[in-house]
Amino acid sequence: MSTVCEHMSSIILKALFSSQTRVKLLSTFLLHPEEEYFIRELTRLLHEQINSIRRELENLRRIGLVRARHRNRKKYYRIDEEFPLYNELRGIFTKEIQAESPIVASLKKLPDIKLILLAGTFVGSESKVDLLIVGDIRKEMLEALLLQDPGLKNVKYSIFSEGDFLYRLSLKDRFVSEIINDPRHLIVVNLLQRQIEEAQKK
Repeated sequence: MSTVCEHMSSIILKALFSSQTRVKLLSTFLLHPEEEYFIRELTRLLHEQINSIRRELENLRRIGLVRARHRNRKKYYRIDEEFPLYNELRGIFTKEIQAESPIVASLKKLPDIKLILLAGTFVGSESKVDLLIVGDIRKEMLEALLLQDPGLKNVKYSIFSEGDFLYRLSLKDRFVSEIINDPRHLIVVNLLQRQIEEAQKK
């Protein structure tokens, strides 16, 4: 049933947003409203042609969903959270990536979980890992939760203690840094925001 619902959701999204580049841009902006990006950065992140990115950004800017500003000789874009349909659109994309799925909801309720990040399978992107968790959770417990959904039986996950995660981040560990900084990924629990910022400054 879950697979059927996900398939129908994808069909609806494609019908609403006929351009795959536009869908990728909307996903990036709507799921990371605090971030801003320049064009070449988006081409690398989304693996799309620069002309397609430029054209769709202009379309989104024209209707008022995206704002643009110049900084350091570059033109940066970000979502306009005052856009009339902002909340509705963000809701669509959040549901599409299963951020409120039963499995994620169960993970969010666990004690001593400091960070939950959804990647790969959960957000429809290529990634070395689908799920990253920082906190005190046994591997067996996580696997038991994932087995409750047949569609998640092949999910790749990583579990870190808080200390190990922040230490790797401070060392600019490539695996951890790429996952935490990828705008396509979604952090659904983050009790480490201040520590992460401090670790990345070191």
